This record gives sequence, structure tokens and C-alpha cells, in this order.
Amino acid sequence: MTQTDKAPLPARTPRLYWEDFPPGSVREFGRHTLTREAIVRFASEFDPQPFHLDEAAAEASLFGALSASGWHTCALVMRMMCDDFLLDSASLGSPGLDHIKWLKPVLVGDTLRVRLQVQEARPMASRPHVGLVRFEWQAFNQKSEPVLTMQGWNMFGRREAAAPAA
Repeated sequence: MTQTDKAPLPARTPRLYWEDFPPGSVREFGRHTLTREAIVRFASEFDPQPFHLDEAAAEASLFGALSASGWHTCALVMRMMCDDFLLDSASLGSPGLDHIKWLKPVLVGDTLRVRLQVQEARPMASRPHVGLVRFEWQAFNQKSEPVLTMQGWNMFGRREAAAPAA
């Protein structure tokens, strides 16, 4: 069973809250190796472009080899975040991403890891029990080459909600 084939985990008592993500803090985690089968399976369902499905088409493309969909890479980063900390947190979801860039193709046999840095953290003005955290995520291959960068926001419950603004 691969990392992405695991059954969903039951809800856990949060260990991490908004207060545990101060600006400047860094987490490094994950290790996921991509197989040909996983690349083709994901692409077949979600991104059926020829360079994600067929070696000959991929060799004739700009990538030069079968490559994972960028959305597959994003999904793997999400899974690694869940496994490392998100499922142990008071996560309340995300209002979205501000930036995403695929920097280098992810190929069969590449092993990905993630570096996450907190760019900003602030309470949500309209909901004092919620804190906003702006993260920058970077995914690297086994050669420490960056393959993906993303920036966006997550919402977390706070240990102690601030008093509402008067």
C-alpha cells in the first residue's frame, strides 16, 4: 500500500493550533517516490495529456520523459501535509492559493519532499476563534531541485479566541 492508497484517518484531537505557526517558522517533511503506474493512473483520471500517459509522446514533448501532472504534484504535497501536521491540527480549511508555479518536471522515480515556511499569521477580524496563516510551500526532488512553489492561506482554530473588537 502506498502513501496515497491509505484509508482516510479518523478525526483526531488537535495538537496544533494557530498559535503553533508563528511567522518565520519552517517545517520540512515528506518523502514520496513516484512510480510510472501512479503517474499514469492520476493522469488517466484527472489530466489525460499525452506526455503524462505515454512514454513515446512524452519523449517527443518538451519534458523529454513521462512526467507527473502538476496537479498530481500538488495532490502529493497536500497528502504529505496531512500526514505531517494537518490531521493533527485544528485546521479549518483554506480560502485558497495566491500563487502556484511548477518549476521542473516530476519524473518517474523522483522522490519528493516539502519545505513549508510561515510567511504571515494573523487573527481573522470577523471570527476571533479563527487564525489565518499564509504559507509558502516548496517541493523538492531527490536532488534538492525545486519542482513546485505555492503560496496561500490556511485557517486554524485558536487555543483561546480573542475578545471581539468593540
